[in-house]
Amino acid sequence: MNSADLSIIVLAGLFIFALIPRAHLGLAAFPAAFLVGMATGVPSADVVGFFPSSFFILIVGVMSLFAVVQITGAMDWIVEKAFTLVRGRIALVPIIPFLLGALITAIGTLPVAAIAIMAPIAMGLARQYKIPPFLMAFVVLNGIGSGLFSPVAVFGLTASEMLNNMGLDVPQHSSWLIAAASIGLGVLTTSIVMAVYWRRLSQLTVEAAESSEEDKKEDTRPRGPKIAALLGIVVLIVCGAGFQLDLGFTAFTITFVLLIILRLQPADIISRVPWNAVLLIGGLLTYVGLMEYLGAFERLSELLTVGDSAVLGLLVVCYVAAITSFLANSIAVIVSTLPLLPPLIAAGVNPLGAVIAVLLSAVLVDLNPLGPTGGLILGATAEEDRQKLFRQLLAYGLGATVIAPVALWAMFGLW
Repeated sequence: MNSADLSIIVLAGLFIFALIPRAHLGLAAFPAAFLVGMATGVPSADVVGFFPSSFFILIVGVMSLFAVVQITGAMDWIVEKAFTLVRGRIALVPIIPFLLGALITAIGTLPVAAIAIMAPIAMGLARQYKIPPFLMAFVVLNGIGSGLFSPVAVFGLTASEMLNNMGLDVPQHSSWLIAAASIGLGVLTTSIVMAVYWRRLSQLTVEAAESSEEDKKEDTRPRGPKIAALLGIVVLIVCGAGFQLDLGFTAFTITFVLLIILRLQPADIISRVPWNAVLLIGGLLTYVGLMEYLGAFERLSELLTVGDSAVLGLLVVCYVAAITSFLANSIAVIVSTLPLLPPLIAAGVNPLGAVIAVLLSAVLVDLNPLGPTGGLILGATAEEDRQKLFRQLLAYGLGATVIAPVALWAMFGLW
């Protein structure tokens, strides 16, 4: 058995382990990385190098800032205004993070930055109005995914540039068609999931209408700190989306300034950082980094290879995009899988349909807990719901990895 095969088998074992109640995948992933590294001759110092330090800075920095937002009462203020926007109809609350997420990414914000901004708001709404956490996680991540291929978004620009460089015979306005397909699929899947939860959402609306106004507690916290905290979020958005500054370091800087100005207790901020989620995703990404070093993703690609059929070859590329994106960065997967298409297109596969099928296969599996986006969602979720949501996201992500590629291949690849 070679090193790549061993790492894949151990990863499968970790997934099975995650299904056990009270199992902690992060605690398991670190020793898995250490032992597989020993077995394959990778020094422990190199294994340590796979730890996602950039992710650590991102999630701890952003969550520290949103801890300030919670402490000052600004988060409750946001939730209250959002509820007023839908006129008390809880069934419509999930639409807010979907639309905001799509808008933020469509104007050029990177997905991780968008989810860092939206996750605390979306999961705060879920916690406040007892909306199922999985539903809220789904709509916010699906909204962000829907706007990814806007002609001015990073993913959309990357795809268009690559298509031009490869000289593929696609329509002149292909970028808009890809964006329309992404938005259409996002709206469709969000509508389906909301329909599944509709009875529960309607029940919550009725319960909210029946509750007495006397049960509501007036927030007596001063308005000044709330405004300062919200201005901190605005600065974070401007620095991240407008000036492409590192989101984690920027969040740490804003948090420190607010800490001094508002005279907050550091312990109150530190205690609100979701260290459990940091450990979970840090361990998993460390192991995934080792897998990539051992060539596991190339091995998975080899295992999925079929005969000389161009149409079946496209299906294989869709699966390669989905599986590797499940464990790695989607933009890197797109850059590495689109160059596989020219031979298939030359053999008769529809160019635009093939491109859409591969691109959407890469991003539709992003709703999983093994990457930075999932880590930010888990970090913003209430502690008592975190473990259940992790399992739900993992089950969905694995299911999407199996079903999405063949569904997208049938929808777009067979044009």
